[in-house]
Amino acid sequence: MSKSPPTPSGGAAGSKRNGVRGTWGSGLRSGLQNGVRRLAPLPGRIGRPVMGALRTPVQDVGPNVVRAVRAWAAESRRRAEERELANNPPPPPRADPETVMRKLEWTVIRRLDGLLQGDYRTLFRGFGLDLADLREYQPNDDVRHIDWNVTARMQVPHVREFQEDREVAAWFVLDLSGSIDFGSYSVRKRALSSEFVTVLARLLTRYGNRVGAILHGDGDHEMIPARAGRRHVLHLIDRMFDFGARRKTPAAAPAKPKRGATPEALGKETDLASVLQRAQPLIRRRSVVFLVSDFISSTDWTRALALLARRHEVVAVRLYDPLEVALPDLGLVVMQDAETGEQMFVDTNDAGFRKRFAAAAEKRERDLRNAFAEAGVDCLELATDDRLDEALLRFMRLRKQRSRMSAGASNAAIPR
Repeated sequence: MSKSPPTPSGGAAGSKRNGVRGTWGSGLRSGLQNGVRRLAPLPGRIGRPVMGALRTPVQDVGPNVVRAVRAWAAESRRRAEERELANNPPPPPRADPETVMRKLEWTVIRRLDGLLQGDYRTLFRGFGLDLADLREYQPNDDVRHIDWNVTARMQVPHVREFQEDREVAAWFVLDLSGSIDFGSYSVRKRALSSEFVTVLARLLTRYGNRVGAILHGDGDHEMIPARAGRRHVLHLIDRMFDFGARRKTPAAAPAKPKRGATPEALGKETDLASVLQRAQPLIRRRSVVFLVSDFISSTDWTRALALLARRHEVVAVRLYDPLEVALPDLGLVVMQDAETGEQMFVDTNDAGFRKRFAAAAEKRERDLRNAFAEAGVDCLELATDDRLDEALLRFMRLRKQRSRMSAGASNAAIPR
């Protein structure tokens, strides 16, 4: 009785190898030896036979199949690397503080030099007063400066003349949370904040003034004491870049949000009220305080800002992007909260949705203006699509005009 010839799969017909029957394996191997075209009639079960065939010696597989499998594996690795890069993007290249300052000195600071802090007229004044001289009272003099002791002794009204201390101590309270990483144009709100701090700090330190900073973001904070000099400004910028890069590292990146998770469980939102409360005991001397933020906060910060403005001269610097005011027609968009990770699928084709978005943005604008007016602080608005020098010049003109108006109102109130 003659034996049946062995099948190409290495076993008898009907036996199983790697979970595939021998007849299947023999037919598959003969098809692989002739190329990929023989696999076309089996689209429904091509996955399992190919994995079984890959465990066979390489010389039994056709060159076309080898090239196809290698191309498929390379494409799979490339897509996996793209997904990994999208989920954990690498931190951007760290900017050099010296390069940033030199660029701004040529483009912005040279234009603003002398307008913010000059030898005779200045936008921000010092807070110290020294008695310089006594002279007789003249019409339009401030009656609050009359020295009653000298007036009683000389029988002629005399007023005190003071020499104002021109040294200004400026502090930057910086919101470096995740929401300022947004930007629809080439400039993001974080870069705009860095440029503003660089320009103001350099303009102020040129005349011997001291600048300090309080950095806050994602529950972490850092204080940089107020000092003068160019090297201190470079140190301040360097700490800002380090603070931003630290929260962008993969170890500090938030985990992938789970479906159905609440914002409280996903991440930590910005609490601007606690930032202002923390800044009050740190800034001891009366100073000029620049609060740089987009003012997207989970808590009400109006009272904390008003308390800070009672002791210091506060200027609110609001960072915003045009897409935060009006939403264009972009189709179906997935929006994600930069701080909590909460995601929302919206249809921007819906005109009603865009109208409601614009109404909510307009209401937020009104609430912000009312909050700044109640606290008694000036607001400088910086947009990502606007030039920094033009925005600063507009703010300086408005502030000087308001100063002249207030001075005229006080002179009109003095009895003649």
